[in-house]
Amino acid sequence: MTNNAEQRMKNDPGFKSLHHFFLNSAHNIHNPDHTYLIQKIEGNWKEFSYRYLLNEIDKVTAFFMQSGLNRGDRVAILLENCPEYYIIDQSLQKLGLVNVSIYPTLTPEETKFILNDSGSRMLFVGNPFLLKKFQKVESECPTVQKVIFMPSDKEEGGLVINYTTLIYQGEAVFPQFKDSIEERFSQIEKSDLATLIYTSGTTGVPKGAMLTHYNFMSNCYDAKELCNAIDETDLYLSFLPLSHVFERMATMYLSTWVGASVAFSEGIEKVAANIMEIRPTVMATVPRLLERIHEKVVKNATAGGGIKAKIFNWAISVGEDLRETKDAGKSIGPVLALKGKIAEKLVFSKIKAKMGGRMKMFVSGGGALPQHVGEFFANLGLKVQEGYGLTETSPFVTVNEFHRQLYGTVGRVAPRQFVAIQNIETLEIIAIQNFDDFNENYGSEEGEILTKGPNVMLGYWQNESETQKVFDQDGWFHTGDIGRFDRGYLKITDRLKNMLKTSLGKNIYPTQIENVYLKSPRIDQVFIIGDKREYLTAIIVPSADALAEELPNRAEVLKQDGIFINDPEIETWIAQDAKKLGMGMAKFERIRDFLVKREPFSVESGEMTISLKVKRKVVHDRYEKEIDEMYARQDCPL
Repeated sequence: MTNNAEQRMKNDPGFKSLHHFFLNSAHNIHNPDHTYLIQKIEGNWKEFSYRYLLNEIDKVTAFFMQSGLNRGDRVAILLENCPEYYIIDQSLQKLGLVNVSIYPTLTPEETKFILNDSGSRMLFVGNPFLLKKFQKVESECPTVQKVIFMPSDKEEGGLVINYTTLIYQGEAVFPQFKDSIEERFSQIEKSDLATLIYTSGTTGVPKGAMLTHYNFMSNCYDAKELCNAIDETDLYLSFLPLSHVFERMATMYLSTWVGASVAFSEGIEKVAANIMEIRPTVMATVPRLLERIHEKVVKNATAGGGIKAKIFNWAISVGEDLRETKDAGKSIGPVLALKGKIAEKLVFSKIKAKMGGRMKMFVSGGGALPQHVGEFFANLGLKVQEGYGLTETSPFVTVNEFHRQLYGTVGRVAPRQFVAIQNIETLEIIAIQNFDDFNENYGSEEGEILTKGPNVMLGYWQNESETQKVFDQDGWFHTGDIGRFDRGYLKITDRLKNMLKTSLGKNIYPTQIENVYLKSPRIDQVFIIGDKREYLTAIIVPSADALAEELPNRAEVLKQDGIFINDPEIETWIAQDAKKLGMGMAKFERIRDFLVKREPFSVESGEMTISLKVKRKVVHDRYEKEIDEMYARQDCPL
């Protein structure tokens, strides 16, 4: 590492654990009576102060001590986002225990694997459905000694005790364990293991990424430097699962570092309503949500045509002129400034009001944000700071800076990290860059993205063979992503494992092509196919709203039985847009046929990851017969 990167780490604040972040926020940035968390309970938003949370942490840590949990023991959490998740996690971090978070959407078999692989001694469960999921495999999880059930008025018996019982027991024994708790806390080192986060397992058996306190802490330091607009006055709306590394760092730990407050959404279906109620200033999100907001705004503004649509389109063009002028470093003239004020009053302010009226920025991660979507929000005067990272990197490696956005890229390398591009065939490292060695001339050549830094995991839990596969002899972590530098910022092409090679020898990165077709308002989802095939095809999920509006006589087709739709009128309707969009690509990148899927890909169906990325192998294997039949037919619609 360069001296500058090393010097930053030497000059880091002297905190040794993630619980120190929490204490600093409670006692130094704010006072203990300041509101930190907000949750809607029985129709009303309830505030939770640092003082309340600290008192609850005392009780939970005392319960852990009474239960005989030792430093390094693993505790699993199968829980939706809520204040109790923060309390449990902070209690674990204070005692040097390890948070093993399990996605609520996982199957009983997947849950069993994580519990057994991690050797978790205790499990927190959030609702009756999740408890039943565990109970299906309980007899096969021998390390789990206690199950804490969160609802306050529900069952106990066997391994199960109620969270309220835990709190009562912890409160009773806290005086006995108070000194021992503080002694344990004083022994925590930033190199200690903080969590195991298991990969989604889309290409095989899930692997537990071992992340330390400092992995997350260094990521928070870097995030604050690059997103310096986030501070103690901000209010997050949290809706991504805390079992995912992105929400854990970008909302949970970063909020304690900067002193921001956090409100919990009631769920993805209530996000829009919660935004209006809470009026957040910051929100960590995934590209798909931003795409849906973009589609809805454009549709509502232009559906009826006429003067309303003309004013909207004019305002967007003015916003684009303003954005491009600012990005070019030029001054805004009086005429453009006046147009901007009119566009703000007539159009932009109304759209921003739908997002609570105070939104300072969205932080986008978990997948590639289509460039036109990022530019659209910027034209409205709303920041979308797109970043890049992985579970194994805690997570973020790069992010667009608040004051400088390069749309279509995932931003600048973080201050304490290094990124290299390695040629896929020769394995030669083409370029290396970090924050201080910023080089705007890097570009053009693609390769696998490698990274080094204090944010990179220790390795995979009890899996040395898989660990060795992703670290080379020089210590570079191989991300499996393909990318290049664009004016000094990193640009992601696709996942290495997603690359398709046609029978004619063309290398295809499907995500780029999918993003082109997703520009059509008629297409909700698209999945590109073509590995070892002569040409590309796709599985396309039509937009239900667009279909109902443009082909109202065919809208009922979506409600019929069957996985795929065989309807010539709908196929022709989709093909019209697909042909237009394909004209801007090389011939070998255009789809020549497609299947129309009735139901969207989803997490619940097992076809998407928790961060809303399609599981390519799952989808291809599930619909292999229909795909083969598509390639065999002669009457292609394109």
